[in-house]
Amino acid sequence: MNSKRTLVNKRSADIHSNPLTPGDSAAIFPTLLNENIENFDMEHIRNIAIIAHVDHGKTTLVDQLLKQSGTFRANQAISNEVRIMDSMDLEREKGITIRAKNASFKWNHYHVNIVDTPGHADFGGEVERCMKMVDGVLLVVDAHDGPQAQTKFVLKKAFQNGAKPIVVINKIDRENARPHKVLDMVFDLFLELNATDKQLDFPVIYASARDGYAMNEVGQESETMEPLFAAIIKHIPAPAKSDVSYFQMLASNLDYSDYLGRIAYGRIVSGRVSVGDTAVCIHKDGRRERSNVTSLFSYEGLAKVEIKHASAGDIVGLTGFEEVYIGETITDTEERFPLPFVDIDPPTITMQICINDGPLVGREGKLLTARQIRERLVRETRTNVSIIFSDTDVSGHFELQARGEMQIAILVEQMRREGFELLVSRPEVIFQRDETGNVLEPIESVYIDVPTENLGDILQSLANRKGAIVNMSHAATSVTVEAEVPTRGLIGFGTDLVNCTKGVGVMSHLFKEYAPYKGEIPTRYNGVLVSMEQGTSMGYSLETIQERGRLFIGPQEEIYAGMIIGENARPDDMPVNPCKAKRLNNMRSSGDGKGLALAAPIVMTLERSLEYIGPDEYVEVTPKSLRLRKKILDAGLRKRSKDKVIA
Repeated sequence: MNSKRTLVNKRSADIHSNPLTPGDSAAIFPTLLNENIENFDMEHIRNIAIIAHVDHGKTTLVDQLLKQSGTFRANQAISNEVRIMDSMDLEREKGITIRAKNASFKWNHYHVNIVDTPGHADFGGEVERCMKMVDGVLLVVDAHDGPQAQTKFVLKKAFQNGAKPIVVINKIDRENARPHKVLDMVFDLFLELNATDKQLDFPVIYASARDGYAMNEVGQESETMEPLFAAIIKHIPAPAKSDVSYFQMLASNLDYSDYLGRIAYGRIVSGRVSVGDTAVCIHKDGRRERSNVTSLFSYEGLAKVEIKHASAGDIVGLTGFEEVYIGETITDTEERFPLPFVDIDPPTITMQICINDGPLVGREGKLLTARQIRERLVRETRTNVSIIFSDTDVSGHFELQARGEMQIAILVEQMRREGFELLVSRPEVIFQRDETGNVLEPIESVYIDVPTENLGDILQSLANRKGAIVNMSHAATSVTVEAEVPTRGLIGFGTDLVNCTKGVGVMSHLFKEYAPYKGEIPTRYNGVLVSMEQGTSMGYSLETIQERGRLFIGPQEEIYAGMIIGENARPDDMPVNPCKAKRLNNMRSSGDGKGLALAAPIVMTLERSLEYIGPDEYVEVTPKSLRLRKKILDAGLRKRSKDKVIA
């Protein structure tokens, strides 16, 4: 152990013994020029991805790179915004990156293309495909937390593609920052991921993205990000030159324009392409489709700009092929061979999305039919390679396979905001079988940081979910637990963690492998309160019902028979009548003048609702409401169906 620590300290000393000097920066960046990408040769192009764990400051760092490189005018409104790259409403609300996005900046004779990647493992498909476009990565790590689970996941993908890393230790201004300890942790992670010698020889930049400065060593005076600009140009290699001269491009991302059709984004591997050229798309099934390049796009800052031609090393958008798909090759003639594309990790979660057949259908949404829902799901799979869509035997029921429940929850939330009404089932894991026919299920590596006083409850919860503890490391007031848990066991665990630790606990996880089936895992210990009437909920009846459990609704809400209005304190489901009103007569009662004492209902988010429901239940999603309901609304039919299953 001591020899290993000596190696890390020596590595840290080597990194700091030869930092970039201000003279290096001045030699590389004497002036800022406004040049079009068409004028850059391969030696003056840099393609980088920025990767980090959730909330380690990645998007804020991109903001500073764009602003300090002169991408925006001083009086431009966007120059005063924060988290510019988070263009989706959901990204700004949740504080996470969902979709990989492109941007670029120019510094002197260099054109730098940036790809902002998601930090959550559920959106790993975005990460894997964009790694084919870049030659290096900025690994952003929190100066206190160090590398987390998602950092490990994304970095592993970067190393598999041979990307050159630059480590940016961010949030250096934190009071509890421990940059040298974090650097040791990063080096240990590189060794664990079998980094090559070149990848282990990484430069380190210390930064505060929020305050807009970077430095080569802790304690240096700096007010700008110039040391980071210099490191990008000096250490990230230019795009590799191909052995061939003809045009080749690998489609790594897709977009759509109502005027131009499908736009394929990717890096040009070799050759040159111009608007109007004839090109061939080599599809995955071997078909060759010939068409003309109708337009080319590049990025200036965040803006998509049209260009006339582009050459090897550029990251561009290309139109003219309506059936192009991610991972397919666009080249000059039919005789060429396709470029290799990295395989995407398989999905581990499946869910059903159905048309809304409830009594309140059509009151809030406008997009209700199976055809409209199907078209929207097909459109999503065209640009999101990690989601697989398929029809089922039942009309209006569709199956989605994805990396995790959060990925599908984000899609459902987007559809909800677009005006769709739909039903979503509980997430189920995708089982496989080995050569001998034994059932295999997905296992995930889970990293949990909890206060010391809550450790016992969390370990008990993991044991109930068939989790195996791999490692525990104790800090002053918290414990970091590493465990291997079946994906089935993680459904709903996030809510238990929040409740158990009063919101303090933090969890991250990533797919590890398929392993033998671990046995039954209990999903929910309590039954539910099911309405047996349709109408409006009354406070008079809810006051009595709340003695039986916890309510999900308040008074004066529209409900219907079969809708779940609360959680029962007992294991069985209980039918209740929340529409019962107090009978009015001309006799005074002893309770007159006494107000209703209703507890506040539990407000369920979409993610929490998906975790909570059972196998015989749906989440009804509309633009303004979330309701839980039974799959079979009629109580008699529900009982007969249950008896048939038991028989």
